[in-house]
Order: sequence, then structure tokens, then C-alpha cells
Amino acid sequence: MNKLELLAPAGDLEKLKIAVDYGADAVYFGGEMFSLRAGAGNLTIDEIREGVSYAHERGVRCHMTLNVIAHNEDLEPLRDYVKKIRDIPADAFIVSDPSVIMMIREVIPDAVIHLSTQANTTNYLTAGMWHAFGVKRIVLARELTMDEIREIREKTDEDLELEAFVHGAMCISYSGRCLLSNFMTGRDANRGACAHPCRYKYRLEEEKRPGEYWPVDEDDRGTYIFNSKDLCMIEHIPELAASGVCSLKIEGRMKSIFYIAHVVKAYRQAIDAYYADPAGYAFQDEWFHEMCKASHREFTTGFYFNKPTSEDQNYLTSAYTRDYSFTGLVKDYDPGTGIATVEQRNKMDIGDTIEVFGPAGGFFAQKLEYMTDEDGEPLDSAPHPQQILKIRLEHPAAAGCMLRKEKK
Repeated sequence: MNKLELLAPAGDLEKLKIAVDYGADAVYFGGEMFSLRAGAGNLTIDEIREGVSYAHERGVRCHMTLNVIAHNEDLEPLRDYVKKIRDIPADAFIVSDPSVIMMIREVIPDAVIHLSTQANTTNYLTAGMWHAFGVKRIVLARELTMDEIREIREKTDEDLELEAFVHGAMCISYSGRCLLSNFMTGRDANRGACAHPCRYKYRLEEEKRPGEYWPVDEDDRGTYIFNSKDLCMIEHIPELAASGVCSLKIEGRMKSIFYIAHVVKAYRQAIDAYYADPAGYAFQDEWFHEMCKASHREFTTGFYFNKPTSEDQNYLTSAYTRDYSFTGLVKDYDPGTGIATVEQRNKMDIGDTIEVFGPAGGFFAQKLEYMTDEDGEPLDSAPHPQQILKIRLEHPAAAGCMLRKEKK
């Protein structure tokens, strides 16, 4: 069997490296312009070069997003930008606008094109048309069932690859084609600046009674009428493998490295376990529980198995569940002394129980009993963001491992 690709988000250079280290087969990222995630850190051209080199050295593919819906004023700046990056060996470009495809083909004739989910591909004829236009892979619309995906696979050329989102935020509109943000805030979702009005709390107002707000349902707290639960398909790797998709995509270029590490690692474990023994595969609850130690909303399987109902929405809150805090990132470890150099990310105190986890294996927990600043001065507390600390760990922890603690 061709093994499913695990495709992870990389909102900036640090996130790219964490995604690579924690098990992604491929990463996708945007530059500072034209990538539909203006709120993400994104990568400068020099960072793109460094990131692609880092990933390729470790056998990880790099997909660059240029999926803006281009207006006239975007075309020449976009052409100039493509010329500046044409020497960078990205493995594919994720594009939604035909004009951008034509431009990339003109400047980088051998470029591999992946069609963004923004293009809303929901049937096999459309998929076949794009393939005839030179597209190598379709990132399918999120609004497809397993049966529809299988039919698209059966009725398109076997050389056409299919990619599907399996984890992360769901859009209330067809795969991101939302006008709410533009209408309400002037921020164009299709040019990278979505304000996420689907997460706002809505009530009803009658125009002759300004200031009198009525809940849309019978609950007096109001309602988040557009607020979808997040997609999660980690328990359904066998079904995804049988559907005909070749790549499983995690949403989240604006998420933290803590989130990326947990989610990528969990899906990596599930995918590897499935291919190690497809016939005897059994999902392990610990993968899900570990993944949920990163902030998350409630989960849904989206459109994969049935049309979403009220059970797939959260009408009460758009808040995240945050049971653990990310307290530190290991930068170095001395096996002789057991001392780790740690970059603080959230407050830690002597006496805290911390958990340490990394790309491989499980995690270990210990009480924090020895902590100094980088000059060796003892500390009882580390409240300063990104302070460099020296912490004694009970077990080895390589650079890139993370510290977390449960919130009380």
C-alpha cells in the first residue's frame, strides 16, 4: 500500500521545524504575501529557503501556498514575488485562482500545482477538468462524504492525487468562501485576513427596538449560531486509507508549536500503527488523550459520514478547552549532569509537577525541584516569557522536547 502522507501546517519557521521533528511527511506554509493566512507569522524569502532546506535534509516535502483570490492590483506584485522564489525547490504550490496557476507556469514551468480547497472541488468532473489543466493534486472541499471521495477516486485518472483535511477548524462557508468577514469588518477572508465572525456570539435585534437583544434560541445566554466544532478524524485512519486520498491535512497555520507537536505526533502514531498491521489495527485511546492536551474545541467528523446536524455545532461558546499549559521548550541537554537548557513559555514554579514529551515515545512526569537562570542563580519561579532556564530532568530530553503542566 502507498502510505498516507501526513501534511502539517507551518505558520512560521519555528512551527515548520517542529512539524518536521514531530513526524510530518510534508509541511505547507505561506510567504509574507498571497497565502490566505495574513494572521500567521508566515515566512520571509530567506526563511522559506532555510525551512525548505531543513525539511528536505530530513526527507520532508514542502508545499507553498499561493492561494489568494487575486484582484487586478495583486497580479503584478504576485508575478514579482513568484520570480523572487523561483529558485527555491518547493515540492508543490497550493493555488486556487487560475490566473495564479498560469503565472506560476509561466515563471516556473516545471512547478507542481496542487489545487487549494478554496477552489471548492466537490465532484469528479471538476477534478478531471483541473487535472487536464495541469493540476497534480486536488485538495478536496471539506463538504464531501467518504462515498463521494471514493467516487471521485474511481472516476478520475489514477495520476491525480487527492488530499483531504482531517483535523482542525471547520469553516461555516464552502471551504472558506466566506463573505461575512468582509461585510462585517472589511477584512477579506479570500485575501488572507478573515476575522472569523463565525465564532462571534449572535442575538436578534428588531430595527425599531435598538438595544433590545433577543436570543436566537431559548437559552438566555445567546447563541453561536455559526460556530462549528473542530474536525477530528484520528479515529478513522483505516476508512481514510480506503477512501482513495493520498494525503491527510491538518489545519492550523496560526496554531502554536505546542498544538502542532501534539496533533502531528498523535496522527503519526495512528498512521504508523495502521500500516504496521492493517488487519490487526486497533485505535489507542492514549493517542487521542495526548492530542487533547493541546488546546482544542469539541470535535466532529464533519461531512465524512453524514450531513452535519446540531450535534456538530457548539451554540454556547467558541472558547477552547485548555487543560494544560506549555511551560518550556528544551534547547539543549547535558547527559552528564541531567541539566536541560529550557526556553520558558509559561510560568513555572519550584514544586510544580511537569510533564516532558518529545517526538518519540511517551512522556514522563516529575516534580520541578531544581531551576536556575542561565547564569546559575537559583529560582523559585520563572514568570518571564522566553527566559532561558537550567532545569534538572529525571530522564534525558533532546532539543525540541517540550514541558507542560496541568492547569489547576
